[in-house]
Amino acid sequence: MTVQSPAAPSPAAAVPVRGRRRLNFGLISAALFMFFVTWSLSWSLFSIWLTQDIGLTPGRSSLVIGANSLGCLVTMPVYGFLQDRLGLRKNLLYWIGALMLLVGPVYIYVYGPLLKAHFALGLVVGSAYLAMAFAVAVATLESYAERLSRFHGFEFGRARMFGSLGWAAATFLAGRLFNIDPDLTFWAASGTAVVFVGLLVAIRVTDGRRAAAVDHAAASVSLADVAALLRYPAFWGLLLFVVAVTATYNTYDAMFPSYFSSLFATDADGNRMYSDLNSVQVFLEAGGMALAPFLVNRLGPKKSLLVSGCVMATRIFLSGLVTDPVAISAVKLLHAVELPIMLIAIFKYVNRHFEPRLSSTIYLIGFQMATQVGAAVISPLAGLGYDRLGYAPTYLVMSALVATFTLVSVFTLRADAKGTHGLPTVGAAEGRSPAAG
Repeated sequence: MTVQSPAAPSPAAAVPVRGRRRLNFGLISAALFMFFVTWSLSWSLFSIWLTQDIGLTPGRSSLVIGANSLGCLVTMPVYGFLQDRLGLRKNLLYWIGALMLLVGPVYIYVYGPLLKAHFALGLVVGSAYLAMAFAVAVATLESYAERLSRFHGFEFGRARMFGSLGWAAATFLAGRLFNIDPDLTFWAASGTAVVFVGLLVAIRVTDGRRAAAVDHAAASVSLADVAALLRYPAFWGLLLFVVAVTATYNTYDAMFPSYFSSLFATDADGNRMYSDLNSVQVFLEAGGMALAPFLVNRLGPKKSLLVSGCVMATRIFLSGLVTDPVAISAVKLLHAVELPIMLIAIFKYVNRHFEPRLSSTIYLIGFQMATQVGAAVISPLAGLGYDRLGYAPTYLVMSALVATFTLVSVFTLRADAKGTHGLPTVGAAEGRSPAAG
């Protein structure tokens, strides 16, 4: 139930509220930008770092990526439940910011040396840190930004666009720093994390009555509510799509930089070209983030998810066919089409078919955690394929898997027209801005 004010606020009182809303939009957009800058500096060339700097084989590198996925499985339910309980409070985001500040020392003095000297221990330590600081943290930040967008009445995609711009800007720099010294990228990441923390501190929600209603709804979230999701066919339909389609695609995409760089005369040429191409792709992706809400609102969340699945299958399939650097570069740009549609559609699907106050839990468990479950299973199998068959034949098999389960999802994803009709409800609904989408 929406909490109503006993009297309409005066125009003079409303101005600061509107100003704070605009300011919060700018701050959360900038925070997303700086988070993705930090993450890109430490992750965009991760597979290249593993193979060229640490000296791992593609198969062992896939094991590292699979272990990182397992670390996410432990962290995601905790982060999702805590963020739903916190509502619009930033306690968990401050913890994430503190971990991000340590990215340089962790990579240089802990993670890298352990992978070289004590591989198994490096898998454990690295997977725990990367999950808490980045892989799960990004979903937590996106979920907070989406909740803030509903509270203030702006499209989440407009704010998330700046995350893509941050990734693009940092990736352009990362390739050049990496060719000079890989450690420079990690020290730069720690520096940009300082700015991210400062932006978090500046975000404040001053609309006391509405904020209190959101916090009250958040406080009512219980473990029983989370467990009840397992009884919903709509939840399992979402899980199937994510595990079979999105996780397979992410496994492919994680090792794609290594494959891409191998198509060039030298590693340095490949690293630089990938860095530049990735920057172009993510700049296009940022434009897609601004446009995707219009497409998703027109098609509906379910059809939009299916469209994203078709684009994923197409990109993997073409990667297994073409070997020319120019052609494979064009294939890479399809990511700028797929990601905006999928990300916006996931949030709108969750808000249409589940209670908004559980959005963080559903997003982190139903989407992000399910992706990592799939990746933990698929990455080692893909690694065997890379080592025994090569990249291209393995990509053809993966594309067939994605295409098959996209077709299956036509029947298993819940129809948009049903909404929450027929689903049991748990507790009170979260207050929403009437302008929020």
